[in-house]
Amino acid sequence: MGGVETLARQFEDNRHRLHSVAFHLLGSTADAEDAVQTAWLKASRADFAAVENLPGWFTTITVHTALDQLRKRARLGEQSLSAMAGLDNDPALSSPGSDEQLLRSEAVSRALLVVLDRLSPAQRAAFVLHDVFDLPFDQIGDLLDRSPDAAKKLASRARAQLHAEPAAEPRRRAEHLEVVTAFLAASRGGDIPALLQLLAPDVVRRVDPVLVPAGVPTDLRGAADVAKETRNFTRRARAGAVLLVDGVPGIAIAPGGRLLAVLRIGIGDDRRIHTIDIAGDPDRLRAMVLQLPETER
Repeated sequence: MGGVETLARQFEDNRHRLHSVAFHLLGSTADAEDAVQTAWLKASRADFAAVENLPGWFTTITVHTALDQLRKRARLGEQSLSAMAGLDNDPALSSPGSDEQLLRSEAVSRALLVVLDRLSPAQRAAFVLHDVFDLPFDQIGDLLDRSPDAAKKLASRARAQLHAEPAAEPRRRAEHLEVVTAFLAASRGGDIPALLQLLAPDVVRRVDPVLVPAGVPTDLRGAADVAKETRNFTRRARAGAVLLVDGVPGIAIAPGGRLLAVLRIGIGDDRRIHTIDIAGDPDRLRAMVLQLPETER
């Protein structure tokens, strides 16, 4: 029992780091906890007497477990979509839940988790392990059963998908990012005066029918009505993240980094919002290219 007890102590000493690795790979506190617990069960049942580097061994088991979960998601075509109509009654959005607390403590943005979810399991693992946790590519290659060069290429392809090409009009994109960021902040606070400053008088809000209950119009016109409606959805806004949607600044609604909807924001030359197109249909979401804004680099 002495060996198992020593193993348990060392595992506990490494638990926070292992959980952080699993969270970055899986994007969910619950899934990360499951992965770490599974890793412990595997470690405790293995012949570990000859293991020289226990922290590295724990990491290997945790990464393999997380990769198994990611591959299962890919095979099943798992979507993180849920009925947005019920989201506003979710107590997890009115007070910080475990995912939200971990997002803050890990200093990982919701936007990063959203775009990471678009990568293949191998690309996500290569990027996270190298760019976030500074693992060398020879070690990453061993974890992924690839050569170091192949692991390096996976990480490079991941970066290319995460980051957009430089904007043709960088100043214009920067200005639009400021407007979208201000809109999200005003929406979170239910700040009607600020919203009215940002919205054009004839603004149009369109929403996929799948996101609203019966009786709620899919089209809404006018700054006053759109601002009033926005104030009713402050909890949704708290789960929002600014990112690039097909190269244009927009907002993802993603509790715990899990994508539920995307707001495409149309901004005029007057730097005011003229259209808000809220997409939640799975096919529309899958067709969108989501990338990190320059501020996330």
